[in-house]
Amino acid sequence: MPVTYDLEGQKRVYRVWAKFYDQVYVQLLARAQREAVDAAVACGRDILEIGVGTGLTLPYFPADKKVVGVDLSEDMLQVASRKVRERGLRAVIGLSVMDACRLGFADEAFDAVTAQFVITLVPDPEQALDEMDRVLRPGGEIVVSSRLVASEGPGAAFWSALAPLAKKVGWSTDFKVSRITDWGQRTGRYQTTHVGKGYFKVVRLKKLAARP
Repeated sequence: MPVTYDLEGQKRVYRVWAKFYDQVYVQLLARAQREAVDAAVACGRDILEIGVGTGLTLPYFPADKKVVGVDLSEDMLQVASRKVRERGLRAVIGLSVMDACRLGFADEAFDAVTAQFVITLVPDPEQALDEMDRVLRPGGEIVVSSRLVASEGPGAAFWSALAPLAKKVGWSTDFKVSRITDWGQRTGRYQTTHVGKGYFKVVRLKKLAARP
C-alpha cells in the first residue's frame, strides 16, 4: 500500500514542541543521545544528524568534527541555530530543513549518520534508512536512538495499544528494534554491532567495506 505522508501535520506538532522541547527532554534523553554521539564520533570527522531538532545533542560533538544537522521543522532548527551561535559550537557547519526520506547530499558524503528520536516518526522508515545508506561511506555507521520495543513479550501489546494516542502528540510507542536490524540484514551491507537496553535504546549498524 502507498505510504501516506503528513509532513505538514508533523510540522504543526513540532511548531508547538519547539517552545518547550528542551525543558521536557534535556535530561530524559541525555544518556541515549550521548551514547549515540560517542558512537558517531568514533567513525570519523564528517557526521550527519537527522532529526537534529532543537540541537540538544550538538554540544556533545568535539570541535574537530564537522557536523551537519537536518530537521523537518524550521521552528526547531531556529532554536538549534541560536544555540550554535550563543555557545560557539564550532563542530556544527550547517543546519538545514530537510525530509529524512529525501536527503539533499551526495552519495557517501559522511563517516557516520545519526538519527536521534526520529526514525519512529518518519512516514517511511525504510526509505529513510535507504537514504542514510546512500550518504554513508563504507566502514561508517548508522546510529539510531529512540524509544524502541521488542517484537514480543509482556509489554508489546500494551505499547501497541497506546500507539494511536501517542501519535497525536508526535510520539511513538510500538516501533520494533527488528524493523531496523531486519532492514540492515536485507541490504546485505550492514552488520548490527549493538542493540542497547532500557527504555530508550541505541542501535548501531556498521556498513561493510564490501559485500560479504
